[in-house]
Amino acid sequence: MSETPTDQRTDERGSVTDPAPDAAPNPRATEAEVRAAYDDPKLANVLYHDWEADTYDEKWSISYDDRCVDYAVGRFHYAAGVPAKPFERALELGCGTGFFLLNLMQGGIAKKGSVTDLSPGMVQVALRNAENLGLDVDGRVGDAERIPYPDDSFDLVVGHAVLHHIPDVEAAMREVLRVLKPGGRFVFAGDPTRVGDFYARRLGRATWWLTTRITRLPALSSWRRPQQELDESSRAAALEAVVDLHTFVPSELERTARAAGAVRVHARTEEFTAALLGWPVRTFEAAVPREKLGFGWAMFAYRSWLRLSWLDSHLRNWLPRDLFYNVLVTGRKAARRDPE
Repeated sequence: MSETPTDQRTDERGSVTDPAPDAAPNPRATEAEVRAAYDDPKLANVLYHDWEADTYDEKWSISYDDRCVDYAVGRFHYAAGVPAKPFERALELGCGTGFFLLNLMQGGIAKKGSVTDLSPGMVQVALRNAENLGLDVDGRVGDAERIPYPDDSFDLVVGHAVLHHIPDVEAAMREVLRVLKPGGRFVFAGDPTRVGDFYARRLGRATWWLTTRITRLPALSSWRRPQQELDESSRAAALEAVVDLHTFVPSELERTARAAGAVRVHARTEEFTAALLGWPVRTFEAAVPREKLGFGWAMFAYRSWLRLSWLDSHLRNWLPRDLFYNVLVTGRKAARRDPE
């Protein structure tokens, strides 16, 4: 069988099934490939995330220093508490560039790691980041609904901003429980709530519309990104409508995890005022030349996020959890002594 442009195995309709083990990144999808992806969310995820892989860390201000180590460890502790000791072996599902797992490993949460993603480009970058950090990590291109690791392989499975990309979340949860050892834990963070996605997307679209029009003024022309880059961003944004498959109601996400067989399941939420600022900020950054935004802007954005996150940590004692933007969910695979 001939290979598709993304080196993925396909069924008789051309839909992505299991990724080929030697799948190569495809960072420059053609218009024809993008059109085909509209009918295949898994292919769309490959194309979209291969396109983003080499610039993803820069786009989202991801680093592997104290700032992001503290963030990742903080998300883990907020969702699951403080572990009694480091987990021996951890997997990041839908790893992207490895942001969550690599920073958790640096923060002492896990000792040895594995990464898997449907996007070959993301796995490649994640492994490169791990090597640069001197971390013990292996990786495989793989589908979250058919995780390419044996039963009872991991003490911990984590993911960040991944569940909303997976067509069948319950099937993925069953796979997570399969590869976890009895008593093992999962922690997923960074996925959008239904209410949060409603206001975040509208803020983002309004910011993009306003910025791209204001920068057409002659006096602000140097703030306008080249048209080719804007066209690429627009094409990626169009695919985003395909790869973003779900938003979540926290109570429904808990039920999904329990239906898959998880025990001790609990969902928490975070970021309300921080999201109201964060989405316009990130959209503005995507709409203007990067060289226009220096260290001062980065510090403004980061410190503002810290202050608003502090405010949100108090507001969540008073506001419904469904109102916040990010949902985090944790649970365990039943140990032999646990009730079904």
